[in-house]
Amino acid sequence: MGQVAGVFGVHGWLKIHSHTRPRANLLGYKTWLLGEPGDWRSVKVTGSRAQGPNLLARLEGVDTREAAEALLRQQIAVARSALPRLARNEYYWADLIGMSVRDSQQRDLGRVVRLVEAGDHDVLVIRGESGETLIPFVQGVYVMHVDRAGGLIEVDWQEPE
Repeated sequence: MGQVAGVFGVHGWLKIHSHTRPRANLLGYKTWLLGEPGDWRSVKVTGSRAQGPNLLARLEGVDTREAAEALLRQQIAVARSALPRLARNEYYWADLIGMSVRDSQQRDLGRVVRLVEAGDHDVLVIRGESGETLIPFVQGVYVMHVDRAGGLIEVDWQEPE
């Protein structure tokens, strides 16, 4: 949901890069998971605010600039149970990453390795045998079906010739 992007001041405040929309939504969670997949630790957010283009946060036990610097580039997540319930046909990016992608001709295009924001629509970045393919995540136009349980996204997509 975000990443520690820098430090602010000398009292342990962190600059946060948020992947949430709107970006300040990340500040609404009072407990974060800090680290990386498979190696998370729970931390309590004791203060937070938006300041200009930056989001700032202070964590319990992080009271100096040096302690804050030790957290640089750490990823930020929250417990799945803390996330809002999704409506039908809504997905968290984390659910889509790693899914297989198949086109309307039943050809395997590869796996979703990440998503990017690109104006009006998010874009699936799919890595397969032919390299990376970028497909706008537009349901009913390019994305025909998402099978979360089966780990498969079916798309109507033709590779440029």
